[in-house]
Amino acid sequence: MKLLQAIGVEVRARTKPLIQDVSLEVAPGEFLAIIGPNGAGKSTLLGALSGDRALAAGEVLLDGRPLQQWRKADLARRRAVLPQHSTVAFDFTGLQIATLGLLAYRGSLSEREMQTLAEKALAETEALPFADRPYTVLSGGERQRIQLARVLAQCDADASARPFLLLDEPISGLDLSHQHAALASARRRADRGLGVLAVLHDLNMAARYADRVGIVENGRLTDLGPARQTLDPDRLSAVFATPIVRVEAAGGTAFLSPG
Repeated sequence: MKLLQAIGVEVRARTKPLIQDVSLEVAPGEFLAIIGPNGAGKSTLLGALSGDRALAAGEVLLDGRPLQQWRKADLARRRAVLPQHSTVAFDFTGLQIATLGLLAYRGSLSEREMQTLAEKALAETEALPFADRPYTVLSGGERQRIQLARVLAQCDADASARPFLLLDEPISGLDLSHQHAALASARRRADRGLGVLAVLHDLNMAARYADRVGIVENGRLTDLGPARQTLDPDRLSAVFATPIVRVEAAGGTAFLSPG
């Protein structure tokens, strides 16, 4: 089976370990949410899985091959990454940003095909009205929806490849409706056979959309399992150092923190 695997991964900043001895795998057809306190190492873990962070120990395998053995173009066809912060140095339009996710497909897709994929992704994230507007004049939430469209287009360019979708705080800066829309887009791709890993802060969103949940604390993966099992109120209260209760309502699960 095609997997994205971290095996005994460690990342350091000089002598300080940011994550230590982390092992996990993301399988096609699943949505894995990573939660944990601020500064726990969640984004560092995602960076290691994407190949954007150098490893001090361990290895990350994609389809059984270390990431460093992949050509950049081939890697772009097998995984799409939405970082926590995306910097754009030039005055690109929303459509141009969304099309950047398809650079690896130049030569195999026509310009018109790439534009169609980008526009479809922008429509899915309700960002099509910003297609011709400069990215720099958009609000934070509007930019986030365009960046999400970029990685969705990248995933949709070759459905047979079933790439992995790695999302670092994908709902940051979005209103509630667009938060659900963003994670529903990721969920649909997991249901189509892609593997999705998302760093999330919202426990309710993790409960709603994820199949499995991992908890990162102090640079270590301390829990990993089915969403309902891992999202235990007592365990969460200890992890986040605040009382958390679980409420069953309207056929779903909600987490509340009375403070």
